[in-house]
Amino acid sequence: MTETLSAPQALAPATGSSPQQAQKLKRSIGVVGGTLLTLSCVTPASTLFVVVPDLFATLGTYTALTIAIGSLLCIAVAFCYSELGTLIPSAGGEYAMVSTMAGRLAGWLVFVLSLLVVMIVPPVIAMGTADYLSPIVHIPAPVAGAAVMLLATLAGLLDLRANAWITGIFLVLEVIAAGVVAVLGFSHSERGAASLVHGSVAGSGGAPSTVTTMMVISGLAIALFITQGFSTAVYLSEELEHPRRNVARTVLATLAISTAVILVPVVAITMGAPDLSALTGGDISSMVTAWSNSAVGTFVSLCVALAIINAGIVMVIQNSRVLFASARDKAWPEPVNRGLSRLGRFGSPWVATLLVGIPGAGLCFVNLDTLYGVTGVSVTGMYLLVAVAALLCRRGSHKDVPAWRMPLWPTVPVLLIAVLAYILTQQETEYLLWTGGIVAVATLYWVLYLRPRRATRWLVSIPEDAQA
Repeated sequence: MTETLSAPQALAPATGSSPQQAQKLKRSIGVVGGTLLTLSCVTPASTLFVVVPDLFATLGTYTALTIAIGSLLCIAVAFCYSELGTLIPSAGGEYAMVSTMAGRLAGWLVFVLSLLVVMIVPPVIAMGTADYLSPIVHIPAPVAGAAVMLLATLAGLLDLRANAWITGIFLVLEVIAAGVVAVLGFSHSERGAASLVHGSVAGSGGAPSTVTTMMVISGLAIALFITQGFSTAVYLSEELEHPRRNVARTVLATLAISTAVILVPVVAITMGAPDLSALTGGDISSMVTAWSNSAVGTFVSLCVALAIINAGIVMVIQNSRVLFASARDKAWPEPVNRGLSRLGRFGSPWVATLLVGIPGAGLCFVNLDTLYGVTGVSVTGMYLLVAVAALLCRRGSHKDVPAWRMPLWPTVPVLLIAVLAYILTQQETEYLLWTGGIVAVATLYWVLYLRPRRATRWLVSIPEDAQA
């Protein structure tokens, strides 16, 4: 992890005729708009209804505890993002922060991991649409997911301020759906709060099976993924007004709200499920219908379907900014850089948006378990490198740059590094090999293409008005 950028280098505006100088994103949103967009990227309701059922299948009554532990870890991660995001407010997000603090190779590897996440997560969420449209129409999950991805791509080409209002309306609906589930679950409790700390899952034939500590630790990778979207505030930092102040506010507020919206219904479902088999099955729609009636079940299902569409829109917006920033920072051959850095009439990076949305539609036809596994490993590895950057962020000239500063530094990043490294060792070998193979290929690209051209390629920069 060499070639660390100094603060003057990193914060200097780009010069010459380059994508950095020619193309700049507009500062058009404040804390409210940024929080709406960021919450929509966390997609608390769609995560609750699409991702959490898979945790119920493996962790049973320990699902809420696992998510709670993951949320506590995410507080430490959010501290790292908040400090680094106000030091390095760039649409490049993690890779701009890590490149500046820990070196260009480390930043490149973070970019590759973040690219895996941003390409895989939207189709994973989008495929859940089919289950929640079933009260009206039956569509195969890959087809429904691909349609959502294409719709989200079209919306992603619009003005960001307009999308903030669209996603804000959808967000209200998904929070209402999560609230309905919480109220119904608590009002039909079948077991007490003690069940939350006694791990049981339905095994073969429905017989109870004990959930081990190692199963919980393995599940933490997915638990981290569940609230992962708070990092969107960093990706949007070039479009947030007063980023030095508003990035940290948006990151921390989003994590607090999303954790409540996800965790409270999970506790309610755990306590209100008719039996252990129903909980392990994770069919939340059926439980809602059993607790109420078909009309309420249909309403919740449609709200979730809208939440998933909402998630797709925001994720495409976020992810296109990652590709845009990589082109502006010259990660690719020049023709590719020029294409990815093009802005449309609404100020959005339209080529990058298409390259996120269209392949995302194709990924809807890939095995879902593989997508989950690679995403969990990628998110954990990305957080690990961000924590390393946070550990290095107060050395040299960086310590004097105005920024939000986390409490309990350096204890927070040191503990986070140790915990995340251990979580990685507990993941399935297949997913570690998939992710490791992709990282190895990316490292070869660095060695053979980027490093020999280090004077003209992978020039991580910060916008001229970053100190606003």
